[in-house]
Amino acid sequence: MASFVTEVLASSGKLEKEDLNGKISKLSRKVEETKEEVCDIINKRYNEFLPSMQGAEALMGQAEEVSKEIDILKSCIETEVQHNLHTAVTEHAKLKQQLERNTTVIAMLRHLEEFHIAMEEFHKALLEKKYVISAKQLEKARHSADSLKAWKGSELPLLRALSSELTVQRENLIYHLGDEWKRLAVWKLPPSKELTGIKSFLKTELQLTLGGTKEPQQSPPPLLSCVLQALAIQGELQHKIKLFSQVLLKYLLKPLITYPSLNVEVSEQQGEGTLLSLQCAETPEEHPSPSQVYTKVLVVLKTLHTHLLDVSVADVSVADVSVADVSVADVSVGERKVSVILGDLVWQEMSHCIIHECLLHSIPTNSSQLEQYSVVIKETEEFEKSLKEMQYLRGDATELLKYARDINCHFASKKCKDVIVAARKLMTSEMHNTVKITPDSKLSVPKLPSPGSGDNKGKQKAKKLEAPRLENEKQLGALTLCLPVCRISESVQQLMELALHTLSEAVGSSSQCATQLFFTVRNIFQLFYDVVPTYHKGNLLKFPHLAAIQHNNCMYIAHHLLTLGHQFRSHLPDPLGEGAATFVDLVPGFRKLGTQCFLAQLNVQRAEMLERLSTARNFSNLDDEENYSAASKAVRQVIHQLKRLGTVWQDVLPVNIYCKAMGTLLNTAISELIAKVMMLEDISTEDGEHLHILCQTIIEEGPLVFIPLPEESKNKKYQEEVPVYVTKWITFKELVIVLRANLQEIVDRWAEGKGPLALEFCSAEMKSLIRALFQNTERRAVALSKIKDS
Repeated sequence: MASFVTEVLASSGKLEKEDLNGKISKLSRKVEETKEEVCDIINKRYNEFLPSMQGAEALMGQAEEVSKEIDILKSCIETEVQHNLHTAVTEHAKLKQQLERNTTVIAMLRHLEEFHIAMEEFHKALLEKKYVISAKQLEKARHSADSLKAWKGSELPLLRALSSELTVQRENLIYHLGDEWKRLAVWKLPPSKELTGIKSFLKTELQLTLGGTKEPQQSPPPLLSCVLQALAIQGELQHKIKLFSQVLLKYLLKPLITYPSLNVEVSEQQGEGTLLSLQCAETPEEHPSPSQVYTKVLVVLKTLHTHLLDVSVADVSVADVSVADVSVADVSVGERKVSVILGDLVWQEMSHCIIHECLLHSIPTNSSQLEQYSVVIKETEEFEKSLKEMQYLRGDATELLKYARDINCHFASKKCKDVIVAARKLMTSEMHNTVKITPDSKLSVPKLPSPGSGDNKGKQKAKKLEAPRLENEKQLGALTLCLPVCRISESVQQLMELALHTLSEAVGSSSQCATQLFFTVRNIFQLFYDVVPTYHKGNLLKFPHLAAIQHNNCMYIAHHLLTLGHQFRSHLPDPLGEGAATFVDLVPGFRKLGTQCFLAQLNVQRAEMLERLSTARNFSNLDDEENYSAASKAVRQVIHQLKRLGTVWQDVLPVNIYCKAMGTLLNTAISELIAKVMMLEDISTEDGEHLHILCQTIIEEGPLVFIPLPEESKNKKYQEEVPVYVTKWITFKELVIVLRANLQEIVDRWAEGKGPLALEFCSAEMKSLIRALFQNTERRAVALSKIKDS
């Protein structure tokens, strides 16, 4: 450090080296002398014990002078050294900056040289169609240009010129590569507007040329390898293969998968290469089988693999590129093959098309064909194995193979979908086409296996389900639990058969499949519950015939739901076999649905009936011709309405429901008539006669509306039982008697509150009727006095 300071000071020209050394040497001698004297004094003071106070003070003064000289010299040295050091550092920094600038310029010149050499080699290789070398040299030039851009302050116009040249030459190379690619894989395609049917695809052709070689080869030509490798180096291979894959899917693979009559033909043309074209062969099949699809697809992909895609490409590093060591042989060693790129681009869409256009339609329609589907699964495995060998496919479990292996699930889903569609179609069909249900009517149910014919578990289940024997030997009648004779919609019978056949498909199926099918059957009935009342709402209110049929339909379904679960429970896998298979919870809803539908129709008929009776002018002043005519018309209309309903519901409703319905409506009519008559305050003799005629008409013709059966002779029984179904029938007959009776006859039928008249009317009602019928006389007063409640 001391020598460096001295040199700096010497170079400054302000302090001579010899002068500084002399002063330091002189000062050093003074220090040594002072040190010896101080040591001597100290020795005499502490060792010899000689008093030397004066000598010590003199020495102290001398030491202080020497110290001051040292400080002055030190200050001088520091001032000179710091000033000259700062000057030296500044000059050194300037020299360093100048050196760095020179180094940068040299590096930029070197990169410009590399850029120029690379572009020269690029043009030379491009003329010789050495596309791999061209691509690598272009990448090297791009790397040099990027290096130039990294320095700040570089000439912008020059960089723009280099970038522009680089872009132009890259596009030039890509154009040449694209042109070569088009010559190697030549498409002949139909116009897009003509893709309206199978015949338009017959114009599709793909020619794979030999790439300059004259003899057919079993591997892609060298030129193709160069083109693909060059595209990979320039980052354009993915885009080029993507465009190729889109055309391949649209014009070759998808048509072959979709149309069963389309086939692919591969022909070798002498000196021109290989031609793939589509041919049409008539076939009755609507959808191709999986084996046909796999065969056609493999023919196309194997041909492409052999003549076009069996080429390995690598991402070449620019650092490894040199003009001397780049050759076509470099292409053979790579990271992945072009078939891998194409496979990644087409597999998802192609497998999706195979699933929806082929495998979906190959799913069996019944469970007995499920075992045969193992052939399709094996074919799918072989298909994927072939694709993996050609490196079109990577990975083990694909969506295609998963779909084929999940046949039980897809079978159940397809079956459920078909069943729901068929069920909805039946629900929205016409209801008026009916079939007659009798105790002998039975649904066609597939034969089910015996509960104990399987394994021990089945035998134990069957043993558990055996009912204990009843000690009482008397049994219920054969028809005790049968549905009464009625008519239901033919579509409902078909709907129930559909449910039974669906449940029979669940027998012997896997637990998941059986559960799905079982709940589909439940969904059928829940769909009926929601759809039919809404879809047919207007007709159910407008047409009494349809309302009666809907009532029967609901009761018919409820009747079968009671035992439907028990009928299949022992044949279904767990947990359905353990008691989960039941439909009993749906029974109350269906019964309520049928009852509400029919009651709504009865209310409509009741409202029409009351509206007609309201035109009778309250049955008052019937001695007037117009009033009598209106009343008579209203009565005739009511009877006609009842007869029409009786005919419409004949042989449709069960006999007991028919009689109750007709009895309710007839009871409504006569109740209204009784109420109107009882409200009259004055009934003349002529009015009473007219009222009697009208009421007598109802008594005579009312029972005739009870015709539940087509055979007239069998209806007499129900016509005689009118009082059973019409609550006010006896009351009405007593009223008719009173209208023609005299006071004595009325009193006699009252019989002090114990007669038949007293059973139907109270004393107040009878007194009011007597006052309306008879004038105020002593005889009437006597009669009124006898009308008392017992």
